[in-house]
Amino acid sequence: MKSDVASAGIDRQRLSARVAVELAEHARTHPRSRAAVDASGALLTGVPMPWMAKWAGGFPLLHATAVGNLVTDIDGHAYVDFALGDTGAMAGHSPPATVAAIEQRAAVLGGLTTMLPTEDAGLVGAELSRRFAVPQWSFALSATDANRWSLRLARAVTGRAKVLAFAYCYHGSVDETFVVRGPGGETLPRAGNVGPASPVAETTRVAEFNDLTSVEQALAAGDVACVITEPALTNIGIVLPEPGFLTGLRELCDRYGTLLLIDETHTISAGPGGMTAAEGLRPDIVVVGKAIAGGVPIGAYGITAELAGRIAARAATGELDLIDVGGVGGTLAGNALSLAAAHATLTQVLTDEAFAHQDALAGRFAEGVLATVERHRLPWSVVQLGARVEYRFVAPAPRTGTESAAAEDPELEEYLHLALLNRGILMTPFHNMALMCPTTTTADVDLHSRLFAEVVDAVVG
Repeated sequence: MKSDVASAGIDRQRLSARVAVELAEHARTHPRSRAAVDASGALLTGVPMPWMAKWAGGFPLLHATAVGNLVTDIDGHAYVDFALGDTGAMAGHSPPATVAAIEQRAAVLGGLTTMLPTEDAGLVGAELSRRFAVPQWSFALSATDANRWSLRLARAVTGRAKVLAFAYCYHGSVDETFVVRGPGGETLPRAGNVGPASPVAETTRVAEFNDLTSVEQALAAGDVACVITEPALTNIGIVLPEPGFLTGLRELCDRYGTLLLIDETHTISAGPGGMTAAEGLRPDIVVVGKAIAGGVPIGAYGITAELAGRIAARAATGELDLIDVGGVGGTLAGNALSLAAAHATLTQVLTDEAFAHQDALAGRFAEGVLATVERHRLPWSVVQLGARVEYRFVAPAPRTGTESAAAEDPELEEYLHLALLNRGILMTPFHNMALMCPTTTTADVDLHSRLFAEVVDAVVG
């Protein structure tokens, strides 16, 4: 849908004309990528995963090389990458320390996956414990799996069937979290979800982020095992928590005997320990993924000592089968390769110093976008979360996921993404997100600021 607010200051006729120009330029300059996609009849939707077709322009680019924050496509065009794998490459593409660890494991030590633990596992667990202040960790191949398994454990120890999720939240492909809130507070499925296992209202209660009243209404029935939340919404544009919201959320969970899961998959951009450390949060469960292994698939969940004790007590009675067919885990989870990569990435790449560098550049990026927005008096907002920056076509910044969703403008988003791509800038295709990595430079940020101003200037009324 088109946001009426976003239309303010934008010449829609000029915008449509510019989209047509940029589409033609995209097709003209990327013939090999287009031909490769057109010829990929063995692939569902023409790409390895359907979401790879999301890129503006009608077809995605095929990447040939990627190093640091620079990507080259098969047509030979180079890009400054602010998408960074939607956080999966927040350490940069192929960071040398991570590559060295992968080569050591693969070529020297061997055994990429053996069903045996490695020393790296304990070292990564200890580092995550230091960063997030929860002592017990287990590993997955994605944050989706880490979230899914955490919710199973929460239901098992509480004896409750439901979870609470926020409207327009992001937790990967976890079935229970594809929810929006109806006008009467009812749980409704988010449009377009593919083949859910059961009606989402049977598994989930829904609340609005930054609305503690809606949270308490959802928890009052006493049947919610776990609240699953990002500490700031991210995949619908950044929606920051208002003062007191996360503290109030913890208090409500305590009052109603509900566990609290903080999903830091994207919000690790806030610092080495994500918002959990930066804001002094007290979750029962922390989930991380994507970023911590430098691009090698991984996920992890950490739990408090109290929750670990409850799980162990239930397992000791034989009620929970944690080591065989209980539905928690997989033979590739915790494999030697992903943990070698994670150990190197956490200790040598995504360091305190790297985060300070990234945060400073994100601030500069936000200032560059805001300068253009203010020059044209556009009713848009710009929000920063550590190394991550997003802008929305509404002001002030949205305070709920529903408000942020209402600010979407597909044509304007397509234009901005495509125009920047045609000029050598990659932005995350799903939304207006930019992420800094350790190799991002001031020159990269200033290039974006100049090009953003150029493409916005072309469509203002």
